[in-house]
Formats: sequence, structure tokens, C-alpha cells
Amino acid sequence: MKLDARLIQYLSPDHYRVLTAAEMGSRNHEVVPTSLIAHIAKRRTGGLPKLIAELAKNNLLARVQNIKYDGYRLTYGGYDYLALRTLCKQGALSSVGNQIGVGKESDIYIVADDEQEQRVLKIHRLGRTSFRSIKSKRDYLRNRNAGSWLYFSRLAAAKEFAFMQILHENGFPVPTPIANNRHCVIMSLVKNAYPLYQIREVEDPGKLYETLMSLIVRLAEAGLIHGDFNEFNLMLSDDDVPILIDFPQMVSTSHANAEMYFDRDVECVKTFFKKRFHFEATSWPEFGDIERKGDLDVQAAASGFTKKQLEELHEQFHDENKDEPSSETEEETDSEDEEDDVVRGDADTEADTEANANEATSGPESGETHGVDASLGALSLNDSLEDECQSSEASDDEPEDLKADRPQNNAFLPFRDVNNRFSTTSSQVSVSNTQRSTVSAAETIQSRVRRTIKDKATGAKGSSASKGNRSKGRGIRDAKNAVKSYGSGGGIWD
Repeated sequence: MKLDARLIQYLSPDHYRVLTAAEMGSRNHEVVPTSLIAHIAKRRTGGLPKLIAELAKNNLLARVQNIKYDGYRLTYGGYDYLALRTLCKQGALSSVGNQIGVGKESDIYIVADDEQEQRVLKIHRLGRTSFRSIKSKRDYLRNRNAGSWLYFSRLAAAKEFAFMQILHENGFPVPTPIANNRHCVIMSLVKNAYPLYQIREVEDPGKLYETLMSLIVRLAEAGLIHGDFNEFNLMLSDDDVPILIDFPQMVSTSHANAEMYFDRDVECVKTFFKKRFHFEATSWPEFGDIERKGDLDVQAAASGFTKKQLEELHEQFHDENKDEPSSETEEETDSEDEEDDVVRGDADTEADTEANANEATSGPESGETHGVDASLGALSLNDSLEDECQSSEASDDEPEDLKADRPQNNAFLPFRDVNNRFSTTSSQVSVSNTQRSTVSAAETIQSRVRRTIKDKATGAKGSSASKGNRSKGRGIRDAKNAVKSYGSGGGIWD
């Protein structure tokens, strides 16, 4: 789908409110019911059908036919508008230009900020027919079972932005990351640079080959493998300096297939130089010769770095610093928890968000408590007060003025613990509830039996009455017929 940003300035806040409601409903619905959109958008003044119709007319929402309820699906166009509006509010962009690139997973556009500085907007669009094997090719789901294409695109954008930040901070030749929202990533525009597959000649192919192999080795020493290191993801500046792009598929050197990915990256570079520049490589790096020097895969939560390996790393860290004072253990524990959260990724966050949303819509109020829980709470509170009173009486090191007031306090103690006499235990409550349920069940059975007997008696009486009425009616008809027969023939009246 091609981005058409001309409608952004004409949409009202109510339109974006409806789009946001559809986005929130998409967490639990493939097709969001119209009633749910109205509930989330909280449109009290009406006009929701008109807003939805306008959004559907411009392909920001799509109505799904042949379903059991009336609902709409959020399209990539509507998702684009939500992301662009947020990025505009953040000041990351103010205008959208031409499309400069397209791939199997994303579209690339030129954008500008308020100061008219050109930047690059990358919009992830997973789900195209040319690349649908996401589960086998990408590790976006982790422990999840399924998800929509919009959700996959958002995960891919967040992962790429995280890798780009880590690599840029550690001095790797990558674009400068600027902002990320939903499935969009904004980065700096690399000027005077061209994709490697568009370059036909270079001054020194051997030097460029060594530079690219050194970049692969440097990434591996930091704990990362690009996974798609080829001429389509490399740019070359006028000074023959390579710039690396496209990072969602990066994996850790601890991955089960790390050696295969490493060898594939090396082979892609060798094959390209042989075909394009007729350069035959005589040496290349081997995965077994890599000496790990960094932990960027841990910082970026790269695929393949397991929690067990993280625990072993922490154990090694503690062994090296076991002579430090014990006051620093709390800080180390906090850092471990933060790194565990990084390794786990977004699974727990998404689950908590969906749980909170379900509780907000259908769950009970937080202030409601059951009678048993309330009585138990009162019991525990009274017991604690009584224990405090007894402990205060048993203590011998009280001041003289408190010892003098002790008889008066003991005299008023029963009135202070008045709730204790009326409170019930959980066993009493359960027994009383059981007795009430038993009595109510017996009364229900008796009432049903009485009703059945009464209905049978009423039915029998009604049937007999109906028989009597039928016989009475037959006698009246016979008498009328007899009178008519006598009247017609003369009979005894002559």
C-alpha cells in the first residue's frame, strides 16, 4: 500500500479518536465490532456512523463482509495516519515527500522536520504476498502463538530501532536513529551515498572487501550477526565508506544457527564481489575464530541469547566481584531484574496491557470486597490491636504515667473491641451459607411439588367441566331439533 498523506490535515480529532478506538479493539478482535468502537471512542453526541463512513471511504478502515456482527478492520492506511500524527506532535517530521525505496518488508520515504532538514521514514509493512513466512524467518513472536500483521510490523520497527540505537552508540557505521512510533522509524538521511547494488566500479575492490569482512567480524565480536549482509543492505559513500542498514533480522552469536548465519553473510559478500567486480577472495573469516569482546546482543535483547546464558553471565560477574561490600547487592539485584525484563521482551508488557484493558471493561471495581474477606480483615485488625494491648501490658519498662492510666484503659478495652464480638470466622460463615443453601434447596423442591399437584388438580377439574359443558350443549341441540320436527309435521297440536 502506498502512503497518501494528503488527508492528514483534513481529519478532525474525532476521526483520530475513532481510529485509536479501532486500534485498541484490534488487540482482542480481528474485526472490531462497531459497538466496541463506539464504547472506546466515547462518542456521546452521536455522529459515529458518519465518522466511520468517512474513514472507510478513504481506506483508513475496512468493513468486513459475511460476518455475524457489524465490524471494521484497521488498515495499514489508518495505522500510518496514527503513527504520522504522533510523530508530527513529537516534532520528528512535518512533511512527507517522495518514495525512495521499497522492499519485501517496508517502504522508504523522504520526510522533513520543522527546520526543513531531510530525513528518512521507514514504514514496516509485513504481510505482503512476497514475504509471509514470518514465523520461520523472523523471531518476532518469541513465545506467542499468533498476531496480526500490524502487530508484527510494530514489533519489527521497535526491534530495528533498538538495534540501530545500540550500534550507533558503539560507533558502527549506521544511520542516526531519531524517532520510533508504532510501525514507523525515522532516521537520518545518509547524503552522498548509494546502495551497493547500484555501483558498477570501485577504485580498490580488495580494500572494500577487507573493510566489509572486518565489519562482519567486528559485529560478531560484539555478539551480533546481521543475518542479511548483502549488497541490498549496504550503502557506499563517495569516500568508499560502507554504511549498514536494515536490522530487524539480527541475531546473537549464541543463537543455535549463528554459524550458519555468519557463513551466509560472508558468502554473500564473496559472491557479489566475484560477479560484480571479478574479485576472487583468497581469505575470509571463520566463525570459530571469532573472539567475543562485547555484549550488544544482551543490551538489544537479540534473538538467541537465552535467559540461562544471562544467569551464567551474572554468576561470572558475581564471582569476579565477590569481595565487594554487601551494601551494593541491592543495586546488582535491580540491574539483574532490568536485564531480565530486556531479555523477556514485550511479551509480559503486552499481556499486562491486555489484562488491564479487560479489567477496565468487564472486571469488578477495585473497591468492592466480599463479606468473608471483610470480616477476616476486621478479625486480623482486632487481633493485632489486642496483641498490642497485651504486649503493652506485659512490658515492664513503661513510663510511670502510662502505668497509672492502665486500669482506666483496661476498663474501656471491651468497648474498643466491640467489633470482635460480632465478627464471624470463615468456618462459621461457610457453615451458615451451607445451611442456608440447603434450606433454600428444600423449600424450592417443596414449592415445585405443590405447584405440580395443584396444576394436575386444576387440569382434571377443567377437563371434567369441559365434558359437562359438551353434554349439556348436546341436550339443548336435541331438544331444539325435536321441537322443529313436531312443528313441521303438525303432531299433537292438531
